[in-house]
Amino acid sequence: MDGWVLWIVAAVVLGSIELFAAGTLVFGMLAVGSAAAGLTMLLSGSEVAAWAVFGVVSAAMVGIARPIAARHLRTPIGSRMGAAALVGVEADVLEPVDGRDGRIKLKGEIWSARAFDGRSQYAKGDVVSVLQIDGATALVG
Repeated sequence: MDGWVLWIVAAVVLGSIELFAAGTLVFGMLAVGSAAAGLTMLLSGSEVAAWAVFGVVSAAMVGIARPIAARHLRTPIGSRMGAAALVGVEADVLEPVDGRDGRIKLKGEIWSARAFDGRSQYAKGDVVSVLQIDGATALVG
């Protein structure tokens, strides 16, 4: 098996770990470094160059890009925009909300809603908190 293929496999494995490690960002950054190393090895055929590129790109991603990305993940509620600005906002239940359907009044607009955990039920007049936005549906709890 060619060396560049191993680098790409490593990138896929590291990227997959990132998906399940929820929020660390480190494995994703290492996946980018591994993909860059695979491309370098494919183009140059040099294992030494591939390792050098992996080290430089991974260090740059973890040292520079990760803090920027992490800062954006922790954006304060007051400066969020779009659907992200609705997370954490309280809403009034207009029609009973359960795991499949319901209606709420959110910031003056009527939204479809579902219970976040899929099991809870909220009656008309209850006040709920928006935990997530899924398309045009608010997931509440």
